Parts: sequence; structure tokens; C-alpha cells
Amino acid sequence: MLVYPQFDPVAFRIGPLAVRWYGLMYLVGFVLFIVLGRRRAQKSMLTGWRAADVDDMLFFGVFGVILGGRLGYVLFYKPLYYFAHPLEVFEVWHGGMSFHGGFIGVLVALWFFARQRGKRWLDVTDFVAPLIPLGLAAGRLGNFINGELVGRPTDLPWGMVFPQVDQLPRHPSQLYEFALEGVALFVILWAFAARRRPIGAVSGLFLVGYGAFRFIAEFAREPDSFLGFLALGFTMGQWLSLPMIVVGIAMLLWAYRRAGKIEPTLMDRMK
Repeated sequence: MLVYPQFDPVAFRIGPLAVRWYGLMYLVGFVLFIVLGRRRAQKSMLTGWRAADVDDMLFFGVFGVILGGRLGYVLFYKPLYYFAHPLEVFEVWHGGMSFHGGFIGVLVALWFFARQRGKRWLDVTDFVAPLIPLGLAAGRLGNFINGELVGRPTDLPWGMVFPQVDQLPRHPSQLYEFALEGVALFVILWAFAARRRPIGAVSGLFLVGYGAFRFIAEFAREPDSFLGFLALGFTMGQWLSLPMIVVGIAMLLWAYRRAGKIEPTLMDRMK
């Protein structure tokens, strides 16, 4: 049995300013996005991508993450509470962000970016998809440092006691999500996107991969106390992940069927 090391959530202080580990993890995620995005842009210059596009996408994406993540939490997790306390919607420093809401926010932001640059929306999402998982990994590491989003009780040898919660050994579910949604999904998407794929295929694989990994990890994660288990014993995170899997599979099928129809047509024109 392991014991959670009780990290200080404050990484360091500059005078009265406290810099928290969770904020630093967001910064790490943004830096990784820039570094990996510029590398992808260099390899995709022939298709019209430039390093400056990556910087601008990050600008759009940050707003999408913050606005979508907060609104998603409000609407998906505590709509009645925030309906009764509407001003608390803006108190983001108290916590409360939803990945699924942030994801929708990013999709909307990328749609605006695509329109501004005259690009196809799916071209943009295909470019961005492999850049996201390591940012998610950084966020999950931040959750672990904060000792939040703990796992369910377990008798496995790597069960960890979180003293701020109780004395029960629990799954370190934040680390499971770090490994699955972050590292494993990054490896899969980066390798998949290394070769030319039909438009929409990389985005579809991201949806399937994230949805499946999040669905699996939720079996080890303690459900939100104010929601508990929902229909069929699933958590809110699992119910929000299922549509991602379905849409992702549909996108993959559409992408490859469309590519199969276009290819013969191009061949016919070359005859």
C-alpha cells in the first residue's frame, strides 16, 4: 500500500503571487502544443501549414478550453446549483472544469480559425488532434499533484491512501488517465498521423481513442459525490464519452469510404 505524498499545490511564490503546480501543468501543455505543432507544420508546408498557424490556433484554443470547460462543467455537472447561484459561474478559481465541455469549446474555436484562414474544418482538427494528448497528460499530472479526482477503493498492491480524503487505499486514477488519455493516445495518434490519411480519419481516431480510454479509466475513478452513479451504473464521464466513440467510429468509416470513392475517380481522369 502506498501513501499519497501530500504535495504542496503551490510550486513557488514570487512576493504575494503564488504559482500553483496545476497552472504550471497548463503552461507545460501549451508549450508542448507549440513545439509539436511547429514540427507538424514543418512537415506539412506543402499543404499550406505554417508555424504561425500553430501560434494562432493556440490563441483560439485557449479561449475555447477555458470558456467551454467552464460552461461544460456548469451544464453537465451542476446545472441546478449554478441556476440558483448564477454569479458563481464566473468564479473559476474555485475549480470546476469539464474536459468534454472544453473539447466542444475547442471545436468551436477551431471552426472560427478555419473560416478565418480559408481552411477546411476537418483539415484543422486532423492537424490538431495529435497535439492534444500530451496536454491532457500534463493536466492529469496536475490533478494528481493536487490530490483531486481520486480513484475508487481497491485492494491492489499499488492502491494509494489519500489522507485528505480518507484512510482507504484507492486507485491512483489520475495516473491511469495520464498513461491512457495522455501518453498512449499520443503515441497512437502521432504514429497514425505520420502517414497521409483521408480527411477526418485522424480526428475520428482521436474521438474513439479518447472516448474509449476515458470510459475505461472511469471504472477506477470515484464518481463525483454530487452525482454518484447514473443509469446502468455508469458515471457522467462515461456517458459523455460514449457519443465520442460512436461519432469517432462513424467519422472513420465516412473518411475511408469517401477516400475509396474519390481515388477511382482521380484514376479515371488520369486514363
